[in-house]
Amino acid sequence: MGSFQRSAPGSGVGGRSRVLTVLARCVPFAIALVVVGIEFSPAHFLYTGPLLTATPALAAVTMGPRGTISAAAVALAVSVSTATYNQAWGSQQVYTNFLAILLVSAASVMTSRFMRTRRRNELERIRRIAEAAQRVLLRPVPARLGPLRTASMYLAAESGAQIGGDLYEAVQTRYGVRMIIGDVRGKGLPAVRSAAVVLGAFREAVHYEDDLVEVVAHCAAALRRERAMPWAIDRDDDEEQAESFVTVLVAQVPDRSVVEMVNCGHPPPLVLRRGTVHALMPPSPLPPLGLEDLITGPLGEAESYVFLPGDRLLLHTDGVLEARNRDNDFFALPEAMEAVPTCAPSEFLEELHRGLLRHTQGRLADDVAMIVAERLDGEADTPTAPHDAPE
Repeated sequence: MGSFQRSAPGSGVGGRSRVLTVLARCVPFAIALVVVGIEFSPAHFLYTGPLLTATPALAAVTMGPRGTISAAAVALAVSVSTATYNQAWGSQQVYTNFLAILLVSAASVMTSRFMRTRRRNELERIRRIAEAAQRVLLRPVPARLGPLRTASMYLAAESGAQIGGDLYEAVQTRYGVRMIIGDVRGKGLPAVRSAAVVLGAFREAVHYEDDLVEVVAHCAAALRRERAMPWAIDRDDDEEQAESFVTVLVAQVPDRSVVEMVNCGHPPPLVLRRGTVHALMPPSPLPPLGLEDLITGPLGEAESYVFLPGDRLLLHTDGVLEARNRDNDFFALPEAMEAVPTCAPSEFLEELHRGLLRHTQGRLADDVAMIVAERLDGEADTPTAPHDAPE
C-alpha cells in the first residue's frame, strides 16, 4: 500500500437520508392509525375527516402509484370501519368524507404517476450527461499502444453513478507510452473536479515534458491553481477541501524492457511475470498531490523496474485492495491475478471484476479503477540497472 490512503467513504449522510425517507413514507399510515385510535375511543366525537383525506395526498409525495393506492385503500377502509362502528351511516358528513377521500385518492394517484414519469425522464437525462462526461474524463484506453496491449476499467461505488474520484489515462507519446492512475480523497463534485484538473494537466504535459517528475509537477501545480479559484474557496466544506489530496502513480514504458514510475502516495502496481505477481514498491514514495509541503527540495527521480515481454502490469486504486467481504477480509488481488488464465487484457480485467464482485457480494464500498498493460514480444535493449522484481 502507498504511504497515504484515503478512508473508505462513510454512509452517514446516505443512511440519514434513507431513514428520513422511510419515516416520511410511514406518515400517511401513522395518520390512519391516529384516526382509528380517536374513532374507536370516547373521543370519537372529534372530526377526523380531513386527516383521512390528507393521507393519499401525503403518500403521493413520498411514494409511487402503488404506495399511494395502498394509502388510499387504508383511508377508505378506516372510513368505512369507523362509520360502521359509530353507526354514522346515513349522515351527510360520512358521505361527504367518503367522496372527498375518493376524489383526493384519484388525484393523488394521477399525480404520483406523473411525478414518477418525470423523475424517470430526469434521471435518464442525467445518466446520459454523466455517460458523456465519463467518455471525456475517463475514456477507455486504446487496445494497443506502442509495444503494449492495454485495457481499462472503472467501477463507481455509488449506485447509479458514472464518475467518482478515481482517474486514469494512457497515451502514446514520443517518450513512450505514459500512464497515470490516481485517487482523490473526497467525494461528490469536488472530487470529480480535482480528478478532471489532474487529468487535464497530465494529458497536456506528457507530450512536452521528457521527465516524468516534471509531468507530476505540472499536475500538482494545476491542482493548486484550481484550489485557489473563488469557486473552490467559497464553499461550506472548506475544512474537508483543505485536507483533500490526490494519490497518483505516473508510469512510462519506453522502447527498453523497463517501466519507469513516479509514485505519489499511491498503492504500488503489480506485475505478473510467469504466473507470479510482484509488487513494484517505490524505494522512497512521494507525498500525494496537494501535500507537497511535507517535503523540501526537489521531488526526486523516476524509478525503473524490469518489464519484460509477456509481463502484465496492473495499475489500480485502493478500492480494489480494500474491498471486503462479509467476514471483513480484504480482496486478495495478487492471488486473483495469478488465478486468471491466459487471455486478452480486457478479458483479464473482466475476470478480476467478477472475482471482486464475488468477494464483496456485489457491494463495492469504494470506487475502483484499473489499467492493465501487457508488453508484447519484440526487440528490446537490456535495461540499465533498474529495480528488478524478485524472481
